[in-house]
Amino acid sequence: MGVMQHDDSGRDGAMIEIEEVRTEVPASTSARNDRFLPFSILIAAAVIGGSIVFSTLYRPSDGGAGAQNGGGTGAGVQAGTLTPADVMKLGPRDAVLGDKNAPVTLVEYGDYQCPYCGLFYAQTEQQIIKDYVNNGKVRMVFRNFAFLGPESTLAAEAAECANDQGKLWPYHDALYAAKVADAQAGGREDDGFFSQAKLVSLAQKVGLDVPTFTKCVANDSESSTVTAEMSQAGAAGVNSTPTFFINGTQILGAEPYATYKQAIDAALTAK
Repeated sequence: MGVMQHDDSGRDGAMIEIEEVRTEVPASTSARNDRFLPFSILIAAAVIGGSIVFSTLYRPSDGGAGAQNGGGTGAGVQAGTLTPADVMKLGPRDAVLGDKNAPVTLVEYGDYQCPYCGLFYAQTEQQIIKDYVNNGKVRMVFRNFAFLGPESTLAAEAAECANDQGKLWPYHDALYAAKVADAQAGGREDDGFFSQAKLVSLAQKVGLDVPTFTKCVANDSESSTVTAEMSQAGAAGVNSTPTFFINGTQILGAEPYATYKQAIDAALTAK
């Protein structure tokens, strides 16, 4: 297990429900033992520890869900064919949180079942939004690296169905908040939590057109989008979650807030 480090963001523990308006602007392996730590243990530790986060990440391992789903590099994709600069280029499927003209771009590759992604969401992301996104300095982009199992893929496709309706970020929040709560109740990866019924209920909660969303999910309409993002991630050398790129600077794992702040401030200075 990775070393626990203090998070100086001033957040009070993990956030289970976050009700806030987000601004979206659509834009045209080595095995590790901590891979098998239960999601519930990680989240419980975060809650007990208050502002503590784990400086670690999830990687695929032999026989694990990631390995069964093509590992972390994407089938048939050669790592390193995309540079960090390539990663920073936004495509038509990228939903931007914040000012689309912000000088700094933060791209996250994540999995909605990844506990460390959940910790980043619950403890660090809101501080970045408060300090940098809300004042127009940073724009955030989330891309799918759904490698932990079938429910990771299902959640990712559902999020992209929400993206079709211009609500990727509210649905992203709903997925992570729900999974954090499931983990606190003892849930694990692929425990049946991300059922179609649950995904539809979350869609209703964030105000999506439910019949359209339900049809999109039932027909696997966005499977090619998720597959394409997985391939792009693999080409960029991504093999774990969460992985971040801040104006090309890569950060691996759910690091303390200070790590992201340093990278963002350096990028702003470079501008």
